[in-house]
Amino acid sequence: MQRFKNKKLIFLALGIFTSLTLITPKVNASSFGAEIFCAMRDAGNDHESSWDAAYTYIKKQKGGLFKVSPKNAAAQITETVIREREKFSYCVEYLDNLHPNRKLIRDLEKEEKRKATEAKNREDKRKKLEKELEETNKEISEEFTDETLDRYSY
Repeated sequence: MQRFKNKKLIFLALGIFTSLTLITPKVNASSFGAEIFCAMRDAGNDHESSWDAAYTYIKKQKGGLFKVSPKNAAAQITETVIREREKFSYCVEYLDNLHPNRKLIRDLEKEEKRKATEAKNREDKRKKLEKELEETNKEISEEFTDETLDRYSY
């Protein structure tokens, strides 16, 4: 029983130390990736070269079987800049370039909403017209009976 507890403690300690060593480089990689991106942008480099350098560094530091996606790396840089505002205060203006499609996505969502509203309005109008037509036909059919429509009745 004592041996089992010792083994359990060893595995627990090993798990904690392993997780700490795996998490720390990721945090440092995104922090230094943000430093690379911001320093290059501040020095006058264009977005593409700054982004490529920062993304390449973050990918290398991550290691492992799965690599960091560009979207994930951009999110890491953004989080680091926001978390350490004092250190990266000059870099906030460059963050919009990391997520260039947000305005396009908002515009597309707004257009979809507008089209859905128009379709609903058209459907409501169609139902209203059908109802009015049905009521009018009902009134007409009540006015004229079969006897009044018989063309041979004089």
